[in-house]
Amino acid sequence: MLPNVRLWLAVFAIVLSISSVGIAQDIPTPRGASVELLTLADVAAGRARIVDLTHVLNEKNAYWPGPGYEPFQLKTIATIEKDGVLSKAFSMPEHLGTHIDAPNHFESGQPDLSSISPDQFFAPGVVIDITPQAEVNADTTLTIKDIQDWESNHGRIPDQAIILLHTGWGRFWNNYSRYKNQDAMGKLHFPAYSGEAARFLIHERKARGLGIDNLSIDCGISKNFEVHHIVNKAGRYGLENVAQLERLPARGFFLIVAPIRIEAGSGGPTRILAILPGKAKKEVER
Repeated sequence: MLPNVRLWLAVFAIVLSISSVGIAQDIPTPRGASVELLTLADVAAGRARIVDLTHVLNEKNAYWPGPGYEPFQLKTIATIEKDGVLSKAFSMPEHLGTHIDAPNHFESGQPDLSSISPDQFFAPGVVIDITPQAEVNADTTLTIKDIQDWESNHGRIPDQAIILLHTGWGRFWNNYSRYKNQDAMGKLHFPAYSGEAARFLIHERKARGLGIDNLSIDCGISKNFEVHHIVNKAGRYGLENVAQLERLPARGFFLIVAPIRIEAGSGGPTRILAILPGKAKKEVER
C-alpha cells in the first residue's frame, strides 16, 4: 500500500518545524522575483496547490524493456458480493511507473530502499527544461552550460534540492513504443543527464536526488549507466517516470517523495508531490 498523503504531510510538518515556518523560506528566489511565503497551516487549509507528479499504476505502464521485466499486474482476490470485502493483489518490477532508484541499485554497500533517511525525501524542487534540445535530438543530454544558463536566469540552484529534468517525454507516456523509442537494432533513444552534469549537481550542488520524466536518468543509448553510478555512489537516489513536469515552475516549490518501503529493495513505486503557492484545487491526472 502506498503511503497515505496525510501521513506524509504530517511528517513533512515535523521535518520543517512544528512552528509556523514558511515553506518558501528555504527557497532562494530568482533575481527580482518574490515567492509567496506559505506556512504548513496554509497547506492544511487549502491555501496552497499540491501537484501530483505520479503516474497511475496500471497494466499499460511503460517498463524497462529488459530480461525479467514485465508489465504491472492487478488481480481481484476477494469481492464484496462474494466475500463481503474487496481486496486485490498486484505484482510489478521495482523499477516500473513513477519510481525511485535506491542507492544500492547500481552500487553495492549503499543504502537499500528501506534504509534511506526520511529527511532525504523532503527538499526544495528545481526543474531544468531541455525540451527544445530534445525535440531536435532524442539522444541529447543535460550539459554544464545548460545548468549555467539556468542559474543565470533563475539564481543558484539551492544545496540539497531535488533536481527534475523536463525533457518533454511525458507526452508519450500512453504510447509505450514511442516512449522507449527503440530502433531496429534494439537501442533506446531518449534524453537524460550527462555524466558531467550529474557529477556537478551531486557534488557541487549537493542534490538529494535527480529525477526525470522518462525511463532513465541515463540517456537511452547509454551502455555504462554512468549517471546511475555517480548518483548511487554518492548515496543519492534517482526518480524516473516523473509526471506533469510541465505544470511546475523552474523553482519556488517544495517536493515530498514518498516511496514504498521494501526491505533490501533497490527501488519501488513512489508518490511524488509538489507544493506550490496558489489556491488548492482538485488535481486529476490527464
